[in-house]
Amino acid sequence: MSELYTATATAAVTPCRDHRLIHAQAITTGTTDRSFYNSLITFYSKSNLLSEALRVFHHHIPSPNVVSWTALISACAGTPLAFLHFISMLRHPTLPNQRTFASLFKTCASLPSLSFGIQLHSLSLKLSLSAQPFVGSALVSFYSKCRLPLEAYKVFDEITQRDEVCFAAMIVGLAGNSRPVDALSVFGAMKACNVGSTLYSMSGALRAASELAALEQCRIIHGHAVSTGFDSNVIVATGLVDGYGKAGVVSDARRIFDELLPRLNAVGWNAMMSGYAQQGDQRTVVELFNLMEAQGLVPDEYSFLAILTSMYNACLVNEANWWLTRMKVDYGLEPGLEHYTCFVGALGRAGQLDDAERIAMTMPFEPDAAMWRVLLSCCAMHGAADMAWAMGRRLMELDQQDDSAYVIVANVLATNGRWDEVAEVRKLMKDRMVKKEGGRSWIEVRGKVHVFLAGDRRHERSHEIYAKLGQLMEKIEELGYSPVWQEMSHEVEESVKKETLWYHSEKLAVAFGLVSDAAPPGKALRIVKNLRICKDCHEAFKYISCVVEREIIVRDVNRYHRFLNGTCTCGDFW
Repeated sequence: MSELYTATATAAVTPCRDHRLIHAQAITTGTTDRSFYNSLITFYSKSNLLSEALRVFHHHIPSPNVVSWTALISACAGTPLAFLHFISMLRHPTLPNQRTFASLFKTCASLPSLSFGIQLHSLSLKLSLSAQPFVGSALVSFYSKCRLPLEAYKVFDEITQRDEVCFAAMIVGLAGNSRPVDALSVFGAMKACNVGSTLYSMSGALRAASELAALEQCRIIHGHAVSTGFDSNVIVATGLVDGYGKAGVVSDARRIFDELLPRLNAVGWNAMMSGYAQQGDQRTVVELFNLMEAQGLVPDEYSFLAILTSMYNACLVNEANWWLTRMKVDYGLEPGLEHYTCFVGALGRAGQLDDAERIAMTMPFEPDAAMWRVLLSCCAMHGAADMAWAMGRRLMELDQQDDSAYVIVANVLATNGRWDEVAEVRKLMKDRMVKKEGGRSWIEVRGKVHVFLAGDRRHERSHEIYAKLGQLMEKIEELGYSPVWQEMSHEVEESVKKETLWYHSEKLAVAFGLVSDAAPPGKALRIVKNLRICKDCHEAFKYISCVVEREIIVRDVNRYHRFLNGTCTCGDFW
């Protein structure tokens, strides 16, 4: 018997060993020990020999215990068979333990099966196991993967003794459900509780910081990674490259990239190329692409997406077409919908609207909302009202609640003075109960994110903010700034229009950045906008950069804008 235990222990650390030899030895010696066969089921499942695992369970374990059933259920993880075996287990009857629940919740998330998972949650409550860290963390991951972050947080809040796995599950879950502020808050709470970080909590926090383009948060996490030794991990390093790139500080991203260059895989290279692509720096993106190949790495669809994004942001139609063709012909990769969207966007921004629509209609995919939204934005850029109406209708057909379709169409029609049709669009919004997403801008000051809405007066320093903004607007008017009235889709008096344009969320964020000394003199002010920056704010920021004699960086939904000395790096195309 001791020899068999030695054999199974050896098999655990050498998965390539054929466990059937150990199994045969057990049969010839007449072994009946249940714990041995429980381990054998696990070994077979890890070797992808499910049929052998099932044979061991049914032929060699006449009285399975909870460990036996859990081993069998884990062997079938990710398939409906796990549920069937669990039901058989309850009928046996045998009650599940923490590991049984953890395996089942993982299966519920992967299939997915929300209804079965909710029933399991109910059972875990009855057995007083849901608040245990092992089950609780699995539950948090389950609800997060089912796109129910609030339910996940409720479970997390009920866990009595949260360990690093629980915190990591919650941080990753919130970051993956586009709740970056909450994810960073949980990360901060984890550190305040002196709970250790893991690879997953670090990467989740970096993902959240990347989504917010929160430079200070990224730097705080970077410092934490250095102090804990995670900075040398490839996954964390790739997250840092992505975080700094999304925050617009490609120099810091490049420094980390260069330090770990020999160890980075294609994901790290793609993250670095993506950072440059957002800046419209197509030359550096192409240079990195060539260096990547020279290192022996094979470019994938994300590598080409970075290339095409850079061509789109730089408005280079011929180059975008060449790379799209090269992707298919030279690399045997089929372009996806996102690749075609970049090409169509480049055509549209260049004013080739008919060609852009033709590509959208003839590509080997059904155009999605993102494709029609890009075309609609291009029509708005060039003032093509009739085509904008057509693109808007197509976007509305896919999603009647997409407020951007109505807002952009109304703005284009207003710019062309077609007020009757503007009223028609507004009536459509009212009839369909479409709510316009409010423009939000945020700025990070000393590690805290401050969010502003248009005309927002809720901030504790709102009096100072509005006073500073008034001073700025007066000074830029003296320099020659003129309001872009076309941004107003309502027929109202000029004084009302002027006041409305003055108090857009991005202008308030800049004013707050100045009164709060968000950045030292000579350093850039960094603003993030959830929508496309409007033409009036874009024009105003060019003048404000001259008045305050510093760079203003705005990341909107489309790209980065770097305002300095009266110009913007986007070349007034965005």
